[in-house]
Formats: sequence, structure tokens, C-alpha cells
Amino acid sequence: MKTQSTERKRRVVLFARVAVSLAFLAFLFTQVDDVDPSRLVPSWTLSTILWLMGAAVLTFVGIGLSTMRWHQVLTAMGIHTRWRHLFSHYLAGQFISNVLPTTIGGDVVRVTRLSRESGHSPNTFASVVLERLSGWLVLPLITFVGLLLNPGLRELGRATALAVAVAAATLCGLALVLVAVANERLGGRFAAKEGWTRFAGAVHLGLDKFRRHPSAAAWVIAAGVLYQLVMVGAALMATQALDIDPVGPTALLAFLPAVLVIQVLPIGISGLGLREAAFVIFLGPLGVSTEQAIALGLCLYLLNLVTSLPGAHAFAFDPRRPGGRRGRPGRTPSEAVA
Repeated sequence: MKTQSTERKRRVVLFARVAVSLAFLAFLFTQVDDVDPSRLVPSWTLSTILWLMGAAVLTFVGIGLSTMRWHQVLTAMGIHTRWRHLFSHYLAGQFISNVLPTTIGGDVVRVTRLSRESGHSPNTFASVVLERLSGWLVLPLITFVGLLLNPGLRELGRATALAVAVAAATLCGLALVLVAVANERLGGRFAAKEGWTRFAGAVHLGLDKFRRHPSAAAWVIAAGVLYQLVMVGAALMATQALDIDPVGPTALLAFLPAVLVIQVLPIGISGLGLREAAFVIFLGPLGVSTEQAIALGLCLYLLNLVTSLPGAHAFAFDPRRPGGRRGRPGRTPSEAVA
């Protein structure tokens, strides 16, 4: 009975998130007096195809760099596993997050599979949390670097204010989480507990290892910076494919991180609608039309979708299960605390 109720709740949540995404997209199109389809779909020239192929390659490379960042976190925590196994788990997670219509996140798949492989559920959970937290540091810093490099971007009114607000809020959120988890009274007291609290304790112990070994933390941050720069490169290639001339590297450095933060808010499906709305706000003052901003958001979504398709095999066949059997994510740490 409880399982049926949970499944029904998931379906309702999924339907609601899809509806929100469609509502956002519909609203954006109502803001355009006369939609020009030519601005939504690029002209299919050889140049366009090459730019899109380059963007797809960089997006796929980004998955590898994300895996490298995760590998660095695990190594610092004393969990040693091969990169190719982690890459398979990451691909499976990407497939779940970007392709399948489900509310089960890719991180759940990663935690489930690596926990079964390593036998360390709390530490595996902590590694994914710490990997994500590193992004909370890198993204705002890249925004501030972009604004610093191009003074003109600091005078775009609402776009500039929103980018700074998102960056500042992200850093504040990171600081609050780190203070809570690093504190011996808050995070430390969970380290020796059983049940769901041991997962919070594992994050505390993992953070403590990074504090004692700053070089390990530096490698994780470096991998995160490299990953985000590759994503900026992919977005820049997408703008070339769509013939969006006013958008340069510094504009993407300043605004793309804010878009990435906004699109992960759990009120849509795969960031649809939110991402496009954010691009309209950030790129409009640069002379980018609403249609082109929407097209860029949809293009990046499709790039993520296409580069996630190789994860179908990794999701269907887990090499660590006997006979590579098809599996469904089991009970995970996040589900255990629900």
C-alpha cells in the first residue's frame, strides 16, 4: 500500500513538473508578438552542423570531467574505484536525469550503484553531496570573473542584478551548509550514529578530510572549474550554430553559471522553461531576441539529451551485477530518509 502511494505521488509530482515547464515555455512565446520560426531553428549549413557537433563533443567531454571530479572526491575520502566504472555510473545517471520521464534523479542512481559496488553507502552518498557542493563554489566565482573581465556586463540592469543575486545566494547557501556540516555539535555528532543520521555524519567526515588535505580539495575545485569552462565552450559553439552574434565568451562566463543554478530548481522537468526564461532575461539586454534566447536554451537541452543517450546501455546493464542484469534503482540513502 505504501509503495503504491509513493508511486502515485511520484507520478503526480512528475505531471506537475512537466506542466510547469510547458507553462513557462508557453508564457515566453506569448511575449513574442510575431514568432519567427527561422530564429528558433538554425539554417542547416555545413558550418551549423560542425558547430553543433563540436558543442555535442564538448558536452560529452564535460561528463567525463564531472566523473573526474567525483573520482577526486572519492579518492580523498579513501574510496578507490576505477574511473571507467564511475563513468558508467555517471552516464546511467545522466540518462535517468535527461532522457527518462522520472522524478528519480541521476544522483540516486550513482549512489545506489556505487554503494553496492563499494559497500560504503554513507561515504558514497557523501561523495556525491561534496561533489555537488564544489559546484556551488565554482559557478558563482565564474560569474564574478565574467563580470570583472567585461565592465559593460555590469551595467545591464536587471540581468546584472539577477546574476549577482544568484551568485551571492549560492555562495551564502554553500557557507551555511558548510558551517552546519563542519560544526562538531551539528555535523560531528552524527558521525557515530546509525540510521539516516550517519549520512550527514559521513558528509561531515568527508569535509573534515578535505580540511586536513587542502591539496585534495584544490584538485576537486580545479576539475570543477575545467568542467564549467568546457560547458561555456559548448554554449559558445551553440550560439555560433544559431548565429547569435552579440553573445561572446565573457557574457557566457557571467550569465551561464546563473542559468545552470536556476535550471536545477525542482519546479520543472530537466530545467525546461526555467533555462529558457533565464536566457531571455540575461541575453535580452545584449540584443538577443526572445526567439533566439529560447532557441539557445532548447539547443543546450537537446545537446544534453543527445549526449545522455549512451547512458541507456549503462543504465540497462550494470556490469557489477551478476550477468550484467537489467536493474532498477533500489532503496537509496535519499529514499531511506524520506
